[in-house]
Amino acid sequence: MTQRIDKALITDENAKLLSDLNEDYQALGNKLARNDINIEEITEKAQAFQIAVPSWGTGTGGTRFARFPGEGEPRNIFEKLEDSAVINDLSQCTERVSPHFPWDKVDDFTELKQFSDDLNLSWDSINSNTFQDQPGQEHSFKYGSLSNTSAASRELAIAHNLDCIEWGKALGSKTLTVWVGDGSNHPGQQHFQSAFERYLESMKTIYAGLPSDWELHIEHKMFEPAFYSTIIQDWGSNILAAMELGPQAKSLVDLGHHAPNVNIEMIVSRLIQFKKLGGFHFNDSKYGDDDLDSGSLHPYQQFLIFNELVDAQYRNQEGFNPNYMLDQSHNVTDPIESLMNSAASVQRSFVSALLVDREKLSEYQQNNDALMASNTLKNAFNTDVSPILAMARLRKGGAIDPIATYRKANYRSAVAAKRPSSGGNGSGIV
Repeated sequence: MTQRIDKALITDENAKLLSDLNEDYQALGNKLARNDINIEEITEKAQAFQIAVPSWGTGTGGTRFARFPGEGEPRNIFEKLEDSAVINDLSQCTERVSPHFPWDKVDDFTELKQFSDDLNLSWDSINSNTFQDQPGQEHSFKYGSLSNTSAASRELAIAHNLDCIEWGKALGSKTLTVWVGDGSNHPGQQHFQSAFERYLESMKTIYAGLPSDWELHIEHKMFEPAFYSTIIQDWGSNILAAMELGPQAKSLVDLGHHAPNVNIEMIVSRLIQFKKLGGFHFNDSKYGDDDLDSGSLHPYQQFLIFNELVDAQYRNQEGFNPNYMLDQSHNVTDPIESLMNSAASVQRSFVSALLVDREKLSEYQQNNDALMASNTLKNAFNTDVSPILAMARLRKGGAIDPIATYRKANYRSAVAAKRPSSGGNGSGIV
């Protein structure tokens, strides 16, 4: 039997906050109405918003130095799904889970699909793993996978990705996300062009194995574990590879995978313009690929990204249908709490971007009125949309205050008794 949050508890906790929420919601509605914005229309869009939870994110993260296991952390994909269901019970915007193979591989995918169905969860993008060797692996990925100089290693990496497609089909997914750690750590170690050619040749074989209604999302990363050069190091190499492969190949943007101070929102706009934006891994960073909670450091940047995304919706941009997913490492917090917090943060950026007066913004842009164009964005960003987020959760059966309700439920303590620590990490991450 799965351990879930008691619906009666959610109802009781909501009842304590309902009067204040109604008052705040009415006040915000009156304020928005002065700008001809209907709060009910915005709330309906907030209710429809969804962002996927990464299966590996439900476990405690770590660094290259240490990992400190959390109480009752999941040990396998079934327990990860239980935690994911709790996140959605309370937040009501995380109905999809993104698995990572072979970490989440099972013997019976029909059983796994039935288990997720019973929890009212569906499957998002399938993530392959060729950035580490698995026990008993015959050919190593130490010097790369899809770009390895060894044909045997490349063939093994290709076969794994093709397996991921088959497993994804069994679960009902329609997207394969490929990130590789291939690259070099010393000048002269690799011939840049030859390595990229090997990568493209391998990816073409994987692409040929895609069902007609699937997409292949290519994820770029500036550095790590390769610190001198990376095969797909930025959005330029990413879109070049996607264009070389074909229309089902698109670029995936991880917010932590860029050089400091890069204009990510402009990259998003370029990818939208050329119909190559596949999706996002949302997180935040201070120094590099820190995988911090989404919006914890740069909420305005996150809002500016959603300004471009909502603009594409507003203009009915052709080919625009990106996947949204969280991708974080929770080293000192309860992963369930951080994922709920981050889901709300990303949803907040989406809702705030809906408040931008696009007609006025366009007029200011045409007239080169830099100050008023900037202020138009800031007016939307500075509007507290918390009542909309809370009302959206309430109307879908979630919690007005997800974290407080979660703590009241004592879920972590209850589930810890059923999940004795094995000393390892069920998430798969180090």
